[in-house]
Amino acid sequence: MSILKYIRQRRRSLLLLLLCSMVFVATFALYRLPVLAALYPAGLCLLILIVFGIVDYIRLRRKHLTLLALRQLPAVLTERLSMSESAVETEYQQLLTLLHEEQRRLTGIQHRRYQDMMDYYTVWAHQIKTPIAAMRLHLQQEDSPLSRTLMSELMRVEQYADMVLTYLRLDTDSTDYVIREYDVDSIVRQAVKRFAGEFIARKLMLDYQPLNATVITDEKWLLFVVEQVLSNALKYTHTGGVTICMEAPKTLCIRDTGMGIAPEDLPRIFEQGFTGHLGRDDKKASGIGLYLCKRICQNLGHGISAESAPGKGTTIRIDLYQRGLTVE
Repeated sequence: MSILKYIRQRRRSLLLLLLCSMVFVATFALYRLPVLAALYPAGLCLLILIVFGIVDYIRLRRKHLTLLALRQLPAVLTERLSMSESAVETEYQQLLTLLHEEQRRLTGIQHRRYQDMMDYYTVWAHQIKTPIAAMRLHLQQEDSPLSRTLMSELMRVEQYADMVLTYLRLDTDSTDYVIREYDVDSIVRQAVKRFAGEFIARKLMLDYQPLNATVITDEKWLLFVVEQVLSNALKYTHTGGVTICMEAPKTLCIRDTGMGIAPEDLPRIFEQGFTGHLGRDDKKASGIGLYLCKRICQNLGHGISAESAPGKGTTIRIDLYQRGLTVE
């Protein structure tokens, strides 16, 4: 608290003192008494006021600094500190206490509702995998165009269920990251194997040569990112194919010959819920897949970027350079 701010805060008291001094001087003048006799006690009162003001300013400044420090403390601690020095301050403190208790009650209700929703969707995502596995077993018993088509669609249903689980786990306090050194080819082959049927059914080319690289990461989470990027590449590629390669120093590139992304949409494709022009044409697009990829790469210390042009395909680059990861 500055001195000028303090003076503005106490201006009413100062004006009252000035008014009282003027009344004394005016009274002495009307009765033709020596004016100096009034100025002398007024000067003494002014001196006392200055001393009192200095002491009061120091007290208020200490209280101001204490309140600034209390902003950094949890609410559970600040509510125990009593600083009221008057009846009005006490009433304000009681009001703040009531507001804090109401806020804590509403926060508790909101937290319980959020936790119930999280538990429900987590259980749902796990339970939905049981009928998916059963349908896959039935479809594997026959090999026909219809069964292959149904298997491809079933795979996408399973992928959406995995997206739900991934989304739920992103902001949890505990994670199941297992940070180790992995072979990049091992991770990529798992993703390619999952989409092999769709490559064959749609007669799309896959250009993939061994990458011969290792990365410190979490296999399951990085695999999700690669699968999601491959899924998007297949979704928007109708002719040509997909190329998987490694660029120096250690960047995994997944390039397709698909529809491409509009220049105005490209900077926002990793935002949550953003679908762009392609998403508006495809009403089933959720705008969550690349957002999850971005969040996972950030958690793993990797980078992810996109390069695209309409009609010329899209290239997704995953920078596998380690940033602050340690092997468990």
